[in-house]
Amino acid sequence: MGRADDPSAIAYNAAGITQLPGTQVMAGFVAIAPRNNLELDLKDGSHASLTSRSHIWSTPHAYLTHQLNDRFWLGLGLVSRFGLDHEFTDDWAGRYNMTDINFKTFSLVPTVAMKVNDVLSLSAGVEIMYARFNMGRQIPSYQSIDPGQMKKGPDSKMTLDGTDWGVGAHLGLHLRMTDELSLGFAYKSPVVLHIGGTADFSRRHENMLAEMGEVPHTINTHMHGTVRLPDSFAMGLAYRPLDNLNFEVGTVFTRWSTYDSQNISLDSGFQYGERKNWHDGWNFNASVEYDPLDWLALRAGVWYETPVTNEAHADFMVPSHGRTGVSVGTGFQWDNWRLDVAYAHIWERGLDYSETDVTGIRSSVSNIISGNSRNTGADIYSVSIGYTF
Repeated sequence: MGRADDPSAIAYNAAGITQLPGTQVMAGFVAIAPRNNLELDLKDGSHASLTSRSHIWSTPHAYLTHQLNDRFWLGLGLVSRFGLDHEFTDDWAGRYNMTDINFKTFSLVPTVAMKVNDVLSLSAGVEIMYARFNMGRQIPSYQSIDPGQMKKGPDSKMTLDGTDWGVGAHLGLHLRMTDELSLGFAYKSPVVLHIGGTADFSRRHENMLAEMGEVPHTINTHMHGTVRLPDSFAMGLAYRPLDNLNFEVGTVFTRWSTYDSQNISLDSGFQYGERKNWHDGWNFNASVEYDPLDWLALRAGVWYETPVTNEAHADFMVPSHGRTGVSVGTGFQWDNWRLDVAYAHIWERGLDYSETDVTGIRSSVSNIISGNSRNTGADIYSVSIGYTF
């Protein structure tokens, strides 16, 4: 927020692009390798240890900045701000809550920045977001064998698949107070997505639970739901005691309390309504960059995020309760070219499922009575290539 001195500032604080002369481009990708481990206590007295299937999730990013004159700059960014991905086997203990989830967003952010004077710069951008949502869960079935008696039947896997476009706004402010101190502020507005798509089932069968309205009938149909992605406020203070050394401390406040429920409606007449009641979250971060040589930069960072999930309504889609991360990176520059690589590791604190009321975890058809997530986290690898015209 405070440095904002390369084209990736469009993703964080685009007011900083007024520090960039001429035309500059940057592009690359981030590879994310998450892991999720669960320890569950079952109704039959046994204990289950489960690990979600490991996926490598790759997301691209690209930025373009162009100086129009001494006062105005244009920018264009391709970023992915929100995402979720993990998968369990179709027969695992929590299959009635979730077997797999894949939620990806890609945003195009055209931006204009203005240098008001040598101290103050401002920016405004429009975020055009595309989202793809895919989730699977098993639907239990019971068939009537005699009046008043039922027997367990085979599960039918329900797959929800939908997409939508949303629009939001990015605002930025950059203050170059002295040659050593700079301060940045940024605001990103909420983005509301009205996901629409299909609900498909792996098998069709009669189901007494569906007749009682506890689960949907296994009839392929259309689905729709609303996802409200939160707004956020960010601030960063950068200090450069030497020409080749700078530090930054910052914070990000995200209004996750807007995620109060998850509602999915099927055109067949069934509706999933699960309370979430998440909490607003804070991210506190610090970083350092040191340039021992004209062509070499060394970087490191650390951050802490407060818990946002509500354990009273915890599910398996987000099995974490606050995060801590560290990162290291390096940059190389020759002529007009620039290469940046980085690695980050995230530790996620465990989530307790003993008090959750989410259908599919603590329900009559679930075999789970309590549990928690452990050793949850992710490894993140990134690379970017830049060029100055």
